[in-house]
Amino acid sequence: MIVKRVAPVSFAKVAGILYAILGLCIGALFTIAALLGAFALGRSDSPVPGFGMLFGVGAIIILPIFYGALTFVFALIGAALYNAVAGWVGGVEMDLQ
Repeated sequence: MIVKRVAPVSFAKVAGILYAILGLCIGALFTIAALLGAFALGRSDSPVPGFGMLFGVGAIIILPIFYGALTFVFALIGAALYNAVAGWVGGVEMDLQ
């Protein structure tokens, strides 16, 4: 079996969603770390009170969007480049069972 062409938008959508899910998991870890850090320190001498907690909660929203969008763009470019190179060299040969 030889993969001669990859649909760039289809590949980019799948990769973007997978990395958005990964971003959600990483954002959750950032949120937990920021909340635990804010509670552990318990200090209010920061010029912006609650900034650490806001950063942590914001990570659960920002990271999935950032990872998903950035991966979509790079997967789109990567699939288009693959198609160009596969046209020159014949694609990737795969042995499947």
